[in-house]
Amino acid sequence: MLQPANINLIVPQSQNRTIANISTKNWQKLIKFAVLILLAFGVTLILATEPAFGQESAQNAPGFNPQAWLKNALQWIDGLGAVGALAFILLYIIATVAFLPGSILTLGAGVVFGVVWGSLYVFIGATIGATAAFLVGRYLARGWVAKKIAGNQKFRAIDEAVGREGLKIVLLTRLSPIFPFNLLNYAYGVTGVSLKDYVLASIGMIPGTIMYVYIGSLAGSIATIGTESQPGNAGVQWAIRIIGFIATVAVTIYVTKVARKALEEEVL
Repeated sequence: MLQPANINLIVPQSQNRTIANISTKNWQKLIKFAVLILLAFGVTLILATEPAFGQESAQNAPGFNPQAWLKNALQWIDGLGAVGALAFILLYIIATVAFLPGSILTLGAGVVFGVVWGSLYVFIGATIGATAAFLVGRYLARGWVAKKIAGNQKFRAIDEAVGREGLKIVLLTRLSPIFPFNLLNYAYGVTGVSLKDYVLASIGMIPGTIMYVYIGSLAGSIATIGTESQPGNAGVQWAIRIIGFIATVAVTIYVTKVARKALEEEVL
């Protein structure tokens, strides 16, 4: 009986390069499509939160104030009900990609959604937004990002460390930020860290996220003092909240210090 011969397929290097180029082009198309969707949502959000938008003349229109706009957006989201969570996550993604101050949204999440759900929504939005910025930096705006970080000794050290231990370094910079968050998302796109390690390292944002959302939640609760919405056992609830807040801050500070020390040993 004839035995089937073993056939070894050898793919030429030129074909491998072609496959890689096709993959890169597909990523670029996908990212461009996602950016268009985010822009469309952003325009819709502006129109929804600014009733007078488009009615004022160009001479009388005030300059764009991102903080005021984000506050208006949070008020609008608070009145959306069940779909408010989705709108908030999309808004957080846009803010992360567009270099808007995420701290306002993080604090606002505590007011609108509470500690648990607010922390979850912020984490989802921040992770997706950071990933989107990473992909844009890697596939669409590599030259622009390289110019922004050129000559930065701190990031050069991070870049070299990422080449050795990508997941660990990204995780440590999330736990102990030593570089602006929004710019760092783009900057990691020009390093050798893999997308998988970059996304997994997002768990490092959890301690800081919970702390800031907790602060927002307490601020929202303070606003209810003396109103009908204040619960009957307010004293007990406030004691629990304050103890929880102190514990959260203490753990976050401790984790940040440990992470900073480890990062200095790896990078500096």
